[in-house]
Amino acid sequence: MKNKELKILLSAPRGFCAGVERAIEIVEKSIQKYGAPVYVRHEIVHNKYVVDDLKSKGAIFVEELEEIEDKTRPVIFSAHGVPKKIPKEAKSYNMTYIDATCPLVSKVHREAENLHKSGYHLILIGHENHPEVIGTMGQLPKGSIDLIQNENDAKKYKTKNEKIAYVTQTTLSMDDTKDIIQILKERFQDIREPLKEDICYATTNRQMAVKNIAKKCDLFFVIGSRNSSNSVRLVEVAKKSGCSNSQLIHSQSKIPFDLIENSNTIGISSGASAPEILVDNFVNELKNRFIVSIDEVEIIKENVVFKAPKKLN
Repeated sequence: MKNKELKILLSAPRGFCAGVERAIEIVEKSIQKYGAPVYVRHEIVHNKYVVDDLKSKGAIFVEELEEIEDKTRPVIFSAHGVPKKIPKEAKSYNMTYIDATCPLVSKVHREAENLHKSGYHLILIGHENHPEVIGTMGQLPKGSIDLIQNENDAKKYKTKNEKIAYVTQTTLSMDDTKDIIQILKERFQDIREPLKEDICYATTNRQMAVKNIAKKCDLFFVIGSRNSSNSVRLVEVAKKSGCSNSQLIHSQSKIPFDLIENSNTIGISSGASAPEILVDNFVNELKNRFIVSIDEVEIIKENVVFKAPKKLN
């Protein structure tokens, strides 16, 4: 019998961003246009539910182009972006390819290229081995861009180059990058910064929304995948913003009902690659056990849309 009352603060905006919506649309439109199967290099976005759904429609996911058995079929590059050598490799195989790189990631790529052409040595603030970082570093010749992951890296960084500039991974937390950038600016007074913030609008908005409600919550849940950088950052933001008991709910997670049982107010958000149905499913599980009241707390309306390439229409 349900007798425990539970207040849910639903963070908004949450979930899909324009880049993720565009990437999923590109896969679906490619299947409609070219028939199944179409290949996708790397998970189109970091979410198991989305990947499984697209597999059921006719997408085959690979990590490298050489794994593709039928090279006459089209291949789609994921929203995270790819190094320059990947489109070249696709051309060498004579493959049709469609690039689903998020336009905000492409902006960082162009920025890095332009700075390199202007004689700058580049620093990328990001996480090693994340596909977006591999893609951005792969825009430039080897040795012309260095990765800085944390404050310690920034303190120890050495360069002989007079002209240096930095760019950042789009899905980081603003608070984390702020401290790294501060150290770099103190050490290299002439370091060139991006004309416009590299961290994407959706990452920023979701983090601000979580900050807004975390301190009012006994528990905070972020729906998203373990390999989703922006989802993992949201958990960190909730912890830093006053809800130390914050955790990621991913495809293998067991819902911690015992912890929820001892809470009065819980917060919920979702990463930019997590579909809303996963939030609905989670809330429904809670409704089955508790007397739930939901308050959606929206800090900003998002109306950004990125169109799919014309050749798919």
